Formats: sequence, structure tokens, C-alpha cells
Amino acid sequence: MDAPLSAPGLHIGLIGGIGPAATLVYYQRLCAEMARRGARLELTVVQADIHELIENNLADRRAAQAEIYRRLIDRLAAAGADCAAITSLGGHCCFEETAAVSSLPLVSAVAPLDAHFSAQGIGCVGLLGTRVVMRTGLYGQLVQTRAVAPEAEGRDEIERLGALYQKIAVAGHCSPEQRADLIEAGRRMVSEQGAEAIVLAGTDLGLAFDGQDPGYRVIDALDVHVALLADLASGHASLPA
Repeated sequence: MDAPLSAPGLHIGLIGGIGPAATLVYYQRLCAEMARRGARLELTVVQADIHELIENNLADRRAAQAEIYRRLIDRLAAAGADCAAITSLGGHCCFEETAAVSSLPLVSAVAPLDAHFSAQGIGCVGLLGTRVVMRTGLYGQLVQTRAVAPEAEGRDEIERLGALYQKIAVAGHCSPEQRADLIEAGRRMVSEQGAEAIVLAGTDLGLAFDGQDPGYRVIDALDVHVALLADLASGHASLPA
């Protein structure tokens, strides 16, 4: 007879839909991690609109996107969630604005990364993700770690790869050509810009990198966030201050 599942910790609320593939992989990995721990998962997911997020992100309408998140978080609170998380690093563009109006504690996917890189002895990381994530070096929140973004002579690689990532996130699919392009961008950051690891700083990038061996170290930011959420959900961590 299987051992009973342990009592749950916090009820996790996820803001999903940005994009659908990212929401699915958050759910899959969180369920798998909780099953590995033998812990019961209490989870509610609400649906945001990826097109609305992209428009607000590109136009830097942070207050407008925070208001959208506020309404969604209120729904999570009404469903009994103890905390909320945004299933998109690009969607963290208005994290501070959202935290200020949120009815629930907001669990960042960005804040745990710096400590994770430092603990791994990594001094420099290369970023792949949205335009804003790459241009701002993860919103300027990396203190212990240096971040580099893709470069190429004669063209704006951040703009090009950011647009490519956006297409993948909206479609929920990555073509072989798109995959090769992203893997090559990572290789150049390692070989030419001193990156010790490439960070998948976009939650849909698993569509390109999962099951691949690009020949360099890859860190999926989603895994770091999921580990923190699993700690909260299993009662092994308290909400960050």
C-alpha cells in the first residue's frame, strides 16, 4: 500500500496563458516535483492573455498590465490560494507594480536566480528570452552575477531573437530552424562573450532546448522557480519577505 501524501503547505496560484506551453510545463514539472516529494499539491490556475501582455510589455505599460494581474490574483485569492506566481519571465516586466496592488504575496521567478547562479559558482550567464529580459539583464536584478545578451556585428540580435522567441511563445511550437538559431546564439555567448552557462530566461524556451545537447551548460529559469514553489507547496519554505 502506498504511503499517504503529506499534508500540504501553501495553496499555489499560477497566472497562466502567457504562453500556453509555459503554463503546461509549469504544471507538469510542479506535479512531478510534488509527487517526488510525496506531498499533496493544492493549485489553482487562471488564464491571462499572451497578446495583451506582449502589447503592454513592448509599450512599457506596466501599470496597465499590473491591473490585469491584480484582477486575476483576486480570483486566485477567492479560490483559496495563499500566494501567486507569474508563469512567464517576460511577464515579470511589471512585478513591482503588481506586488504593490496584489491581494496575495507574489513569488518572483527572477529573485531566486541570482542566488542560484552564485551557489553554482557561475560568475557570468548568457540570457535568452524576451527583448526586455535580454536588454535589461533580467530587469537589472542580478547582483552577484554578470549577464550578457546575444550580439552580432551589423544587426540587433536582441531585437531579432526577441521577435523569434515571441513567435515561439504565441505558437506554442518551435521549428527545427528556430531551434538551431537559438542554440547557435547560445553557443556564441559562451565562445565569444564569456558566458559560463546559458539561461533559458523565457519559460517557452523548453520548446527549443528540451531533449537537446547544445554542447554547453544550460540552466532553465523555470526549474529554479518550480523548486521554490514546490518548497512552499510542501511546507518546506516560507514566503520570501
